[in-house]
Amino acid sequence: MQITSGLRNFVLLITTIGGFYACKPKEKSAVTGAVYNDTKSGGFSVAKPRDTKVAPGLVFIQGGTFTMGATEEDVLQEWNNVQRRVTVNSFFIDKTEVANVHYREYLYWLEHMFTDTPKYNNLLNGARPDTLVWRKNLSYNEPYVEYYFRHPSYNYYPVVGVSWRQAYDFCQWRTDRVNEIELKKKGYIDDKQSAKSSFGQNDNNFVTKSYLLGEYQPKAGKLLKSSSNPLKNENGKPRAPRFEDGILYADYRLPTEAEWEYAAYGYITENPQRKPSKNQRGEENIQNKQIYSWKDDGFSSLRNSKPGGYQGAFLANFKRGNGDYMGVAGGLNDNAAITADVTSYMPNGYGLYNMSGNVSEWVADVYRPLTSIEADDFNPIRGNIFKKVDISGGLGNLRDSTGRIKMVLESDSALKDRRNYQKAYAVDYMDGDSTSQVTYGYGVTTLVSDKSRVVKGGSWNDGPYWLSPGTRRFMEEDQSSSTVGFRCAMTHYGASENLKGSTRTGNIFPSRKQRR
Repeated sequence: MQITSGLRNFVLLITTIGGFYACKPKEKSAVTGAVYNDTKSGGFSVAKPRDTKVAPGLVFIQGGTFTMGATEEDVLQEWNNVQRRVTVNSFFIDKTEVANVHYREYLYWLEHMFTDTPKYNNLLNGARPDTLVWRKNLSYNEPYVEYYFRHPSYNYYPVVGVSWRQAYDFCQWRTDRVNEIELKKKGYIDDKQSAKSSFGQNDNNFVTKSYLLGEYQPKAGKLLKSSSNPLKNENGKPRAPRFEDGILYADYRLPTEAEWEYAAYGYITENPQRKPSKNQRGEENIQNKQIYSWKDDGFSSLRNSKPGGYQGAFLANFKRGNGDYMGVAGGLNDNAAITADVTSYMPNGYGLYNMSGNVSEWVADVYRPLTSIEADDFNPIRGNIFKKVDISGGLGNLRDSTGRIKMVLESDSALKDRRNYQKAYAVDYMDGDSTSQVTYGYGVTTLVSDKSRVVKGGSWNDGPYWLSPGTRRFMEEDQSSSTVGFRCAMTHYGASENLKGSTRTGNIFPSRKQRR
């Protein structure tokens, strides 16, 4: 078949265009012109920008500015939650409190991974919740001591009797299990090696940081050994993922006090992609401050104020008054004598459950009455301790007896020339020094210490005052209670908005051509 010259050129053009769509040219460096992900240019690997994935159990919280602190009158006259305007960046937080079944999953893994019983006795015993927190001198709570944590009836009730330190360790374990499963799903780790078959390895278990530093090398999966692996080294050979490839999740952790309080208010009450409705509260809600965490037209109402079948129903699990934990038989108010299922009651605007009531929750911060005055106004926290990897044992010997990377405090002598911080231990920064002129008299005039951690949100055993997200209390990080649990959070990388997977920040305007 013959093709005229003009038609032949048209066919060649279509073929060329189709080729560009099928094989997009590799991205080039704007500063050197080198081609990324190309062995001929050195093999420098650059992953495609992408929005942070939502890890299991978490909800995306778009950050912003809000006023931390007291909403109602400070009836206790503690003056420890002074109002202050701050900004928190976007982050993720658990939809619910961590439940008994979730914590039992953690204990199951520990008990089957660390089988050298004498060596790991302290580790295993130290991870178990203190069920004796239910005991009272003048109450019959012995059944809760025996059954609350392990009976299936309480599977999805919030775990209690867990100290701040235990909650911190749970977050670390959760990070490693989620990342290990993700790498197995993608084929970078052998998925035939089940979790059960890896039990008994003691210190030779998957830890995200150990994996990234090359201190732990699991059995390779199919993709890792395949030429179809999109990750290549400088020689064009398949390689294992690095953190900059965007495959691994960030660390689960305890939320900061500012993050927890911001998430508790649930200020986004409408889909931001839709036109606001006449019922949207918006800036008025932020300025005047709702008292409790749930989405409700009656700001200060403890009961559902909307007409319908649930009108008058209690919106949280709390203690209505002395001796009234759940109401009268045949007409229970919150329908829970102690804690309740973690998905009970009214979720807030972010879809988070029990940010007011059920159990109070540990957050990351070290407690000080004047933190709201002392801390920065962007992502505020007190409790930073800056560490580095302990390389004193040399490469190949960076892990401790549990498989985790050993960390040590940064040397203050190495920080003396820094401008942004000069000490690795920042827990007591501007606390009793000549700059702040504040002193607390540790162990003499107060119970506050560097081990005091903030507790947020009211519990099943608290009155309405403590249900407001602005209230705050504290306990020592190695103590626990039948009224305190926790939920995890995670940092969100990249753009503050998470609309349709956007990775761009700032306001983007069309470029203008220069006039000649």
